[in-house]
Amino acid sequence: MSVPIYLDSHATTFVEPRVLESMLPFLREQGGNPSNPEHHHGGAARDAVEQSRQSVAACLGCSSPEDILFTCGTTEANNLALIGAYLQAAAPEAHFISSVIEHASVQAPLEYLQSLGARVTWVPVDSEGRVNPADIQSALRPETLMVSIMAANNEIGTIQPLEEIGAICRAAKVLFHSDAAQFVGHEVLDVEKIQADLLTFSAHKFYGPKGVGALYRRTTPEAVRLRPVMHGGGQEGSLRSGTLNVAGIVGMATALRIGTEELAEENRRLMALATAIVARLKQACPGLRLNGSTRHKLSRNISLTIPGVDSSALIQLLKDRISFSAGSACSSAKPEPSHVLRAIGLSDEECYQTIRLGLGRGVLAADVADILADGIAAAPIFSPSRNGWSGAMY
Repeated sequence: MSVPIYLDSHATTFVEPRVLESMLPFLREQGGNPSNPEHHHGGAARDAVEQSRQSVAACLGCSSPEDILFTCGTTEANNLALIGAYLQAAAPEAHFISSVIEHASVQAPLEYLQSLGARVTWVPVDSEGRVNPADIQSALRPETLMVSIMAANNEIGTIQPLEEIGAICRAAKVLFHSDAAQFVGHEVLDVEKIQADLLTFSAHKFYGPKGVGALYRRTTPEAVRLRPVMHGGGQEGSLRSGTLNVAGIVGMATALRIGTEELAEENRRLMALATAIVARLKQACPGLRLNGSTRHKLSRNISLTIPGVDSSALIQLLKDRISFSAGSACSSAKPEPSHVLRAIGLSDEECYQTIRLGLGRGVLAADVADILADGIAAAPIFSPSRNGWSGAMY
């Protein structure tokens, strides 16, 4: 049986062969600990980490490689950015501003900080999932510590007006943090241009290995100060203790360099592919709805609401041919409808009739549209049941 076509790149991507090749020496010959640079193996590991730090910084437009702190992924980096800033501020009722469509790795830390006394304003989004910068401006208070707005949404692919939000934050002398897990490695990003103070991302979202990510923390002209949320050996300037994942860090730097060099050509290809897929599916299902922004959108994202079709049933029907998701893979085990889809105006029924396609390097033709069209025609009719909605994946 042939391997199904992979259409879930928002959840994760597979390690690119060139990335794996760069990692292998640090899984074999150069397996030293960078915290012990006195001998050959430790020194080689330390050099590899610092070269990778320089490479990542260059891809993000950082003024200094010291702006990059390596973590195990975006979730850890988001916790360090949010909780670390709160602890450093030593202001129990500090105020945060975030959006209603943030990833759980931002929502949950902010909810935790609320339990400690922090105040959080959740700004709405429009029907395309875009934050209005004027709402950020209106929500600012004298005690506002940070604005945290994701760069691009993991479900509907909408890209936020980062430059405008960054300018508002800088003028107000408020920290600006962005969860850029879906953005880095796929879109042009300059942390100086968007005036970010803190920015987070994971390698596995752009064809790097799992288990490694980074936090950009502005160090000039006035350093953003954080308190560590993990304590131990004092690695990464004592902000992220723990033995560094050298092979993962090297892989992330390689993946980001490749992604940055090739993103213009790849985005053109993915945009054409997405356009062809949507056009074919609209022929098969005229009532189909495309979610997200038509202008400010990740080229690899297709979020579709298919009237009358249970998304989970469709996934099961086509699982031997295509791998895709119903909403966010990070929250698909929860029984509630997607908070992102609700925020842009979908009803609960429409949420359960929505699929997410994440196009990627392994998708070479619009043949997937024909497979989906056949599946839609054969899928069970959607209907609520006494025990919840039809579709066991929810």
